[in-house]
Amino acid sequence: MRTCAKTDALPSRRAWRATSSLWLDAVRRLRQSKGAMIGLVLTMILFATALLAPKVAPYPPNKINVGGFLERPSAAHLFGTDQFGRDVFSRVVFGARISLTVGFVAVGIASVLGTITGLVSGYYGGWVDNVLMRLVDVLLAFPGILLALAIVSILGPGLRNVMVAVGVSAIPTYARLTRGSVLAVREQLYITAARSVGVNNTRILLRHVFPNVIAPLIVASTLGIGTSILWAAALSFLGLGSQPPEPEWGRMLSEGRQYLRDHWWIATFPGLAIMITVLGVNLLGDGLRDALDPRLRA
Repeated sequence: MRTCAKTDALPSRRAWRATSSLWLDAVRRLRQSKGAMIGLVLTMILFATALLAPKVAPYPPNKINVGGFLERPSAAHLFGTDQFGRDVFSRVVFGARISLTVGFVAVGIASVLGTITGLVSGYYGGWVDNVLMRLVDVLLAFPGILLALAIVSILGPGLRNVMVAVGVSAIPTYARLTRGSVLAVREQLYITAARSVGVNNTRILLRHVFPNVIAPLIVASTLGIGTSILWAAALSFLGLGSQPPEPEWGRMLSEGRQYLRDHWWIATFPGLAIMITVLGVNLLGDGLRDALDPRLRA
């Protein structure tokens, strides 16, 4: 009996070692990618800036400096001041918190709802697949930013509604991606073996199917953070996102556009912050995609 127990434990140990080897190999290839490392450094700087915003920013983000309107960048104000005398550098630093919150909440909404939809649709198939995918097709009929714009118009302006709108508009991406991965996984022999020994569908989905489709979802979620930040900034630029006096980058761009010719720093630095953030997240996402692709293993 002891011999049988040891023999039964061998496959699970080997499977664990194989899975561990896959992830370790992915980490190794990620570290060898210069673009991914640059993206990781930029993303870590952004996180550190958001977490330490009260210590990094020299002034409160909404403090009005009477008599200090539209000052050029200097030692006292690294990014200058805006039309209300507020320090632009401080507002850009605090804006990192808002942008990261929007990105993660929106991606969380999209990934959770889209993954559940894709798992159920791909695994069960039949009429369940037809109904869910037709609903996804309805969402896909609208460009993502226009769908988000329509949702915000219905819900009303505000940062919370922007996060919901951006998240809902991105659900089809995760649903389609998950469904495609599940369709390939559900035909594998270990899924057939699990069914044959009486494992219920919920356990198969959670223990056998989902772990094997999580890699592309990680990549899609990483890339989706940058897209969500861009869309949220666009909606705030149109006046449908964050409301004054919140230091949101898209809102700062909108407020500074009329001063762009003579006081370029008001809109330039928030725009650079958006560009660098999205660039860093996308570089990291591209590196993760290459690292987690089993076809690229040596």
